[in-house]
Amino acid sequence: MGFREVVGQDRAKALLQNALTAHRVAHAYLFAGPAGSGRREMAGAFAQALFCERGGNDACGECLECRKVMHGNHPDLHIISPDGATVKIEQIRTLQRELAYRSVGAGYKVYIIEAAETMTVQASNSLLKFLEEPPSPVVAILLAPSAQAVLPTILSRSQLVSFVPGDREALENALVQEGKSPLLARAAVNLASGLHSSRKLVEENWFADIRNVVIQLGKENPTRFTASLLQAQQQVFKTDLSEHVEILLQLLALWYRDMIYAMTDRQAQMVFPDQAEWISKQAWSRSIQSWVAVMESALTAARRIKAHVAPQLALEQFLVNVREG
Repeated sequence: MGFREVVGQDRAKALLQNALTAHRVAHAYLFAGPAGSGRREMAGAFAQALFCERGGNDACGECLECRKVMHGNHPDLHIISPDGATVKIEQIRTLQRELAYRSVGAGYKVYIIEAAETMTVQASNSLLKFLEEPPSPVVAILLAPSAQAVLPTILSRSQLVSFVPGDREALENALVQEGKSPLLARAAVNLASGLHSSRKLVEENWFADIRNVVIQLGKENPTRFTASLLQAQQQVFKTDLSEHVEILLQLLALWYRDMIYAMTDRQAQMVFPDQAEWISKQAWSRSIQSWVAVMESALTAARRIKAHVAPQLALEQFLVNVREG
């Protein structure tokens, strides 16, 4: 994968490509940003460019070195993932032993630490010594949700590369060009924070079903409350959709945000454009402040599930809240 295949994150991309062009590659980078924002894809693209035989500011994707990276068998690329819940000191020590040997070619050795925020204190301290006296030419790429998620001492020895949630329009267009459903792509990019996680969501068999349930609940709950509770029972909690109530609630929040978009003449931004006519008629039944409160209630219910409240209880309580206004 080259930089050209990473959608969005233009500032991060420019920073890395400028370093390659100027031959001023740092010995350690911290890619900080939300999961799904393209950190991992960018790390792969950067590593491939570092190894590429053509030596430009992007990988050619054709030379032997590029193909090794793409096939996941480059001997000088090491990827560390959490062993269970954390990255452990034994993993860092093993990495250090591997990097102590001369590289197979004359070029870089690269290691990527995924979920660097999960490193144990011992692992972080072990890595810190390694960052202070890096064997040349070794490049470290640490992936974390924010700069504050790693030890300040590690941050101070790394070049920070910030990742922001993806440009939704660009992500949506990329998914549609891949042949994905425009309606599902629109919903996915509003829920996920990057191309990879949006694509994964669209490709889930249950995602279209969840979207349909949201439309039905959104339409029935205000006027046919008992029917909406029954529907939640039959279509969600007696099916596999019961595992995805958190996503359902997040989508419901977007359904109510569409009410606000209808009232403020922003129909083009709707997550449910196929329901624009119904939403536009219904939107004026409440004030904008009331719809904002309903949105917040849906997101609170989703957070309650994260905090181990029973999904059925969280959803039913939310439907009651909407009904009561």
